[in-house]
Amino acid sequence: MGQEIECLAHFGGKSVKGKALLESTELLFRGEPRLKVAFSSIKEVKAVNGELRVRTAEGLAVFELGAKAEKWREKILNPKSLVEKLGVKPGEAVTLQGTFGKEFLASLGKHGARIGGNRNAPWVFYAAETRGALAQLKQTAESMQGGGALWVVYPKGQKSITEHDVRGAGLKAGLTDVKVVNFSNTHTALKFVIPKAKR
Repeated sequence: MGQEIECLAHFGGKSVKGKALLESTELLFRGEPRLKVAFSSIKEVKAVNGELRVRTAEGLAVFELGAKAEKWREKILNPKSLVEKLGVKPGEAVTLQGTFGKEFLASLGKHGARIGGNRNAPWVFYAAETRGALAQLKQTAESMQGGGALWVVYPKGQKSITEHDVRGAGLKAGLTDVKVVNFSNTHTALKFVIPKAKR
């Protein structure tokens, strides 16, 4: 979830009250009318006197955010990488179970993560393309230690595996789900940890 702020927005010749929401790759405004601005479509963004001014090919949109305007401008100009959103810090060990794309592997390497087969690594990424692929999740969960985290990466909008399936498998394995991240255009990642009482 991103940061949501109630504010006044000005776009399309109108002034509208609503809620502005800063996500990892887009800026949303929930009011009448609604507005969705992908970071990739932004031609210019400024923070002036508490106003976030966002210009796209469709025109200028102004959001009255007060002190948050500068912070949001910075986040739009310098969005977190996927690896940063997943919480992996440079130098930390990462275990991969299943097949991951070259782009993700490259981003881990660029970030300085150490990729290996160590099951006790603080980060485990588990690729599950179908419901059947969740069969080994319990075994993986049992190998986790302390504050380690398990990210299950699965396809979006597929009947062969759903968020319900993934969450259910994680809970059955004795884990707690704590976060969801947009992994790519085609996949979602759900984060599980060991409940604090069992660490």
